[in-house]
Amino acid sequence: MPRPIAHDTSGRFENKYRILLQAYLALRNAITPHMRTDRYTRLAGRDGYFVRSLYFETLDNAIYTQKMAGDCDRVKYRLRSYTADPSCSPPIRVEMKVRRGESLSKYHTFVDYALYKDFIARRTWGENHDVVLEEFARGVYLSCLQPFVLIDYTREGYESRYGDGVRLTFDHAVRSTQAKCLFPEPKPFFRVHHSREVVLEIKYKLAPPAWLREIVQGHGLRLVANSKFTQGIEAGRRERCNADGILIVR
Repeated sequence: MPRPIAHDTSGRFENKYRILLQAYLALRNAITPHMRTDRYTRLAGRDGYFVRSLYFETLDNAIYTQKMAGDCDRVKYRLRSYTADPSCSPPIRVEMKVRRGESLSKYHTFVDYALYKDFIARRTWGENHDVVLEEFARGVYLSCLQPFVLIDYTREGYESRYGDGVRLTFDHAVRSTQAKCLFPEPKPFFRVHHSREVVLEIKYKLAPPAWLREIVQGHGLRLVANSKFTQGIEAGRRERCNADGILIVR
């Protein structure tokens, strides 16, 4: 699992695509001269590494509504684990994903499992003065946020060979369920998102390099709105998101 290091990623851009298996295999071959698997994928092996995220939301779905309205300034709050097994007391990543216009910034730190459990129970990090934890708890308190939806997938990550910060990920078997914690018991039923497709995310600063633009254009990739959070909300609470009961997955 990823090593627990506090970190922030500022001023980044993300392009998202959904692709079929054949396109995924072709793209993986095309990027090989320019990219290598990241350390997490190398450690996990050929199939990639497991990711589980618990997203927070208001009772009236305000964050979902902002996303669907295309608001340029918004924040997502989530807790993340890189295992589905709590018996090993895994470190938990605490993260805020901030959008300002088209630019994204992520601020995160790691806490131990005991502190995570305390936060789920009491919505406080105690006497911890880490700035990310303070801002996370402040946002949860001011907006009356609650744990809302759990997202699982397997991630295959790549990084540029040129040291320019370009990162590419393939997310497989994305699925979601309603949940109030990272490790609900009994184990819930997960709804699969787009079962025949792989989610491709390309992350870069300022602008994608020429070689990457050529690959994107050469494979006919088209940008899509592909928020795992909104898909999870829609899949689990369709009666609250669509009055006519029709599920619209974005």
